[in-house]
Amino acid sequence: MTDTRTQAKDAGKNVSELEARQVAEAARETQWKHPSFVKELFLGNFRLDLIHPYPLTGDERPEFREFYEKFKTFLKNEVDPAEIDRTGEYPEHVLDGLRKLGAFGMKVPKEYGGLGFTNVEYNRVMKLLGTYCGNVGALLSAHQSIGVPQPLKLFGTPEQKKKYLPRCAKGEISAFALTELGVGSDPARVTTTAVKTEDGSAYILNGTKLWTTNGTLAKLLVVMASDPKTHKISAFIVETEWEGVSVLNRCRFMGLKALSNAVINFDNVRVPVENLVGGEGRGLKIALTTLNDGRLSIPNISAGTAKAALETVRVWAASRVQWGRPVGRHEAVGHKIADMAATGFAMEALVELATQMSDRGGADIRLEAAAAKEWNSARGWEIVDDLMQIRGGRGYETEGSLEGRGEAPIPVERLMRDFRINRIFEGSSEIMHLFMAREAVDKHLDVAGALVDPKSTTGQKIAALPKIGAFYAWWYPTRFLGWGHWPKFAEFGPLAKHIRFVDRRSRKLSRSSFHGMALYQAGLQNKQAFLFRLVDIVNDLFAISAACVRAQALVKTGKPEAKEAIELADLFSRGASRRVDAAFKALWNNDDVRKYSVAKHVLDGKHVWMEDGLMGLSAAGAEHKADPQSLPRAVA
Repeated sequence: MTDTRTQAKDAGKNVSELEARQVAEAARETQWKHPSFVKELFLGNFRLDLIHPYPLTGDERPEFREFYEKFKTFLKNEVDPAEIDRTGEYPEHVLDGLRKLGAFGMKVPKEYGGLGFTNVEYNRVMKLLGTYCGNVGALLSAHQSIGVPQPLKLFGTPEQKKKYLPRCAKGEISAFALTELGVGSDPARVTTTAVKTEDGSAYILNGTKLWTTNGTLAKLLVVMASDPKTHKISAFIVETEWEGVSVLNRCRFMGLKALSNAVINFDNVRVPVENLVGGEGRGLKIALTTLNDGRLSIPNISAGTAKAALETVRVWAASRVQWGRPVGRHEAVGHKIADMAATGFAMEALVELATQMSDRGGADIRLEAAAAKEWNSARGWEIVDDLMQIRGGRGYETEGSLEGRGEAPIPVERLMRDFRINRIFEGSSEIMHLFMAREAVDKHLDVAGALVDPKSTTGQKIAALPKIGAFYAWWYPTRFLGWGHWPKFAEFGPLAKHIRFVDRRSRKLSRSSFHGMALYQAGLQNKQAFLFRLVDIVNDLFAISAACVRAQALVKTGKPEAKEAIELADLFSRGASRRVDAAFKALWNNDDVRKYSVAKHVLDGKHVWMEDGLMGLSAAGAEHKADPQSLPRAVA
């Protein structure tokens, strides 16, 4: 069996940038079988019909309402977030209570012993946890959004579902294992290998996985492993009690102190062939497809956190008096409060829209889910930061210290520590930008790919010119056409101007992406600052649209909060519109080249003199090269 270990060590090394891109490109879902609102925005088509009227949540099913109320009572009576944070552990009575409630089976179909909740219902629970306990939210989300239940629901065989989904529903915790010591978001470098046995009855798994959330508690894993010959990545269901599976280390973090995150080693683990999920070489496609719905948990948690922050600020800023008036009555603080309320409204509008679209079907939400994850986690962090600033020293002080001296133990400090990971979890903000940017230029690559492909010959480029010319002779002029002014969208009343703004700017966005491709050609893939601005623009346009159509739906249905919703949507859209126009300007007026040049100089050591007079945070770490095999065995 020594050969498989050697293959695991050698796999993924010396991968070129081109090879890495090819692996990532092969994992993409290239077909758009259903329309996408965000994709159409990138193309300059404002498809209001895809989101309007806004799908307001209807009457709740009695069975969900019953669970939701029981879950809230359980959290209040049995879950002490401060104690979980202090001890860094999930108490057994909490885990047992979650099992008895069926919380580990919220997304598992009823036929397999689960509760069979819709995405909307499940994410209402995630939003609730965002207001109360990040540790429990991470536990349940990692199990159901990216752990065993979701990929098996989508890609599992009837036999796999029958064997494992009931176990998941009963509370056998699961985890997702992709990241490795030298592999973050670059799947081409995966070194964990799966080698098929000579008799074809099993695969032999070797390798080490890093940052496996729920890893120290998990009974079941989804493991991504590469064929050392073809380098194709496949997904496997692995049971942690099998011989050769071991937890090498439990990772600890700034926040989410109880997160049961592990370094897991696979040493000649025999995985039955029937535990291959979705077929050989489909691992990354499975992971990406699973994350389309799975990513919605974090933006829903973020929306819940924004609600909790607003409530805290409202109470505190109305009662805390400074300079003869409540803190919130001072203009500088008042502006922060207004932005928190308006942005929180938009966050909830955006993610509820994406979640409803996921349940409704008939839409490809890969971009909407990515936008919700990136945008809500970024805006949520800004809101938490403003909450900290408004609470001042009491925000920075721990809840235990506050309580110890007789003040209300409001956990702003813990909230900030716990929330920060949301901009990294399940695809960092940078990876979300890259993912969305690739889709932004997808149509252009389909039409004019030969011109920007560095591998294209002169003959291939010349041969492609008629097709390119025919498409752009029609497409480009139409990106200037279209009436985007009064009285269009007049039904939106005071919000109509914001809807018209999105309509106009979507056409400008499509022109800008085309101009960028024409200017940079093959170099566009390296112009990340340019591409990221395009993504920031589309995300804000999506958020403006969601906020306005949600407010309008509240008006149409006669909701009592409709007037306040219009106020919040209007304020949010005004600020977001200014951000959009600033980003358009920055596409062509920026310091991108100079910044990149300085960055290279820093990396080359030309500014090392700036480091004089420090002790050095990384001095010891730079010399330490961790060998996963040398890590101490951890107690799960």
